[in-house]
Amino acid sequence: MCVIMLPAGREAALHSALEKHLWEFSQHPYAKFKASKEKTSVILYNSGKLVIQGKGTKDFIEFILEPEVLCACPFTEDRSAPAQEFIPHAGMDESGKGDFFGPLVASAVFIPDKETENALIQAGVCDCKLIKSDSKLRAIASRSAMILQGKFATVCIGPEAYNQMYRSFKSINTLLAWAHARALENLLEKVPQCKEAIADKFGDDALIRNALGERGKRIHLVQKVRAESDIAVAAASILARAGFLRKLEELSENAGFPLPKGGGEQTDVPAAKLAVSGGREYLGKFAKLHFRNTYKALGEEPPPKTAWHKF
Repeated sequence: MCVIMLPAGREAALHSALEKHLWEFSQHPYAKFKASKEKTSVILYNSGKLVIQGKGTKDFIEFILEPEVLCACPFTEDRSAPAQEFIPHAGMDESGKGDFFGPLVASAVFIPDKETENALIQAGVCDCKLIKSDSKLRAIASRSAMILQGKFATVCIGPEAYNQMYRSFKSINTLLAWAHARALENLLEKVPQCKEAIADKFGDDALIRNALGERGKRIHLVQKVRAESDIAVAAASILARAGFLRKLEELSENAGFPLPKGGGEQTDVPAAKLAVSGGREYLGKFAKLHFRNTYKALGEEPPPKTAWHKF
């Protein structure tokens, strides 16, 4: 459970955010309203006290309360547009960064109007990390693609290409920036009218900007933490994850056995099988070789972890 005092003037923003994410409203004693979804409830008392309780409390605070209610709209900050005005924009996100097996996939989505945004919300679009079922995610991705009518672009970097690019870039953030930039550039070829874009912040803001081409450098790009609260970014995260799952299935067929998601101990046995079959080169057809899992699979001693110091 979490209890806070809602800042003055944020009641309408809270109510709007709850409506957008399809929470069910009801009355509650001494409260302006109560809203519930699944096993989580939000109660705003007349005093301004906000009580959040239930299984999804942490996710609600991280993905709805902080970015949508307590923070300013990313496209209206220091700009002349009213805070509640919808601005057509693109959103970018990636999938596969933390998965040992499979590709890195980046997607960019353009939402031209409020009607499209509402349709995506009705289709179940949210940050893909909140969707625990792969079949449900695929269904939402399919509905989203129909709603967007081609206003999206996806870049899939398979393991072999990923390993080559990582050796060249020598930085995961630089590689991520390249993937985001390429997805956005591909999208801008389809929707040149796009003037605004938002991406999740994963490093220095200059990384994506420097990787953009001529079209991309002309738009207003916002990078912020927890950008998945924006529906365009959330839709991009779902399309990227669906693309990741498709490629992982294809790689599993080529390997002859299922390749697990994630980067934990569940990868040890299949990684060792691939390493025995063909060593590092063969393993690199299915996995991201800079992961420490690689050394375990090959029976090698991993290099010491880099010591980071905060100044």
